[in-house]
Amino acid sequence: MRVKRGCKGLLAAAAVAAIGNAYAGATVNFGQDKSVSVGFGLRESYTSAENGAPDGGRSNDFNLDSGRLFFGASLNKNIKGMFNTEWDGDKIRVLDAAGQFAFSPEFNIWAGRLLSPSDRANMAGPYYSLGGGYWAGVASRYGYNGGIFRGRDDGVVVWGNAGDGGRLGYSFGAFEGHTFGIGSLTQNQAKAAGIKADDALMYAGRIQYDFWDAEPGYYGTGNYLGGADILAIGVAGRSQKDGILTVGKVGDYSSYNVDFLLEKRIKGAGAFAVEAAWYKYDTDDIIKAEQGKAYSAGASYIFEDKAGWGKFQPFVRWQKFAADTNIDTKQYDVGTNYIIDGYNAQISAVYSKTKITGAADNDKFSIALQLQY
Repeated sequence: MRVKRGCKGLLAAAAVAAIGNAYAGATVNFGQDKSVSVGFGLRESYTSAENGAPDGGRSNDFNLDSGRLFFGASLNKNIKGMFNTEWDGDKIRVLDAAGQFAFSPEFNIWAGRLLSPSDRANMAGPYYSLGGGYWAGVASRYGYNGGIFRGRDDGVVVWGNAGDGGRLGYSFGAFEGHTFGIGSLTQNQAKAAGIKADDALMYAGRIQYDFWDAEPGYYGTGNYLGGADILAIGVAGRSQKDGILTVGKVGDYSSYNVDFLLEKRIKGAGAFAVEAAWYKYDTDDIIKAEQGKAYSAGASYIFEDKAGWGKFQPFVRWQKFAADTNIDTKQYDVGTNYIIDGYNAQISAVYSKTKITGAADNDKFSIALQLQY
């Protein structure tokens, strides 16, 4: 689960990070450093897509993209925990369930089901991305096709913020692995099919350096909505021996990325941001539709002055996944966010065009409402 940042300052974010980035919608205290918190979030959208209707015309659909319940607990100043759920379109499933041991800002251990270290887009997720466009799974495919559910996995991670003012962030962990959505079997499925393979763990890590304001905590944020000056470069990767299991072949899995974020406030005018990322996915030449290189870039500007309840933030984004099948997937997004209360209350309007080699172009228009309590 993510921190309620609300662009009220990184010091507040650092304080919440000690609880494991748990959003405290309501907190009940039982004594010194003992508490239980609860909250919930939702993303609801309307989409009109080209060729999306049964008759081949434009579709008109309302959809509950996400419905989450957030639970956090503190046993003492060093032992915390989180338990979060997510609506998967049919039922409520466990999203996160982890014990959190906070020894210091420089050294923390989390164990259970959680998001393993990866790129900024995946660590930010749909609730803290620029317009939520990460969920398209074009360039950032970590959460799109990995783990157990919504990119989560079972394992343990060590993380912290060290260096000058906590500007060096690191996270390294070991997880169950075996990506599911790319044609690879789970270990249990492979065993049932009589496939011989090592029961190796997936290892994942991320290192990030913040040249300007530090970004405390485990999870990232796609954009600070004018609340900070950010200049950051991150490198992430994950690998697993025999991580690709198919009936015909067994091979190793690996993926790597480099991401960049620059966000600068302009006194009395607002703030602009530029983001970019590069990805490399390797399935040992077994599933070439999920093997290749990907790229993404985006820019935004949030105005200083309010218009009614909130502030407007226009943005553009470009993504490309070049699979080794020689089939490219490209997506262009142009939209604007209406920021009412940071990431707790906002409305997004986005026009997207998707181009896939050998297929007709597809465009869609979406309006999304996001609320967190």
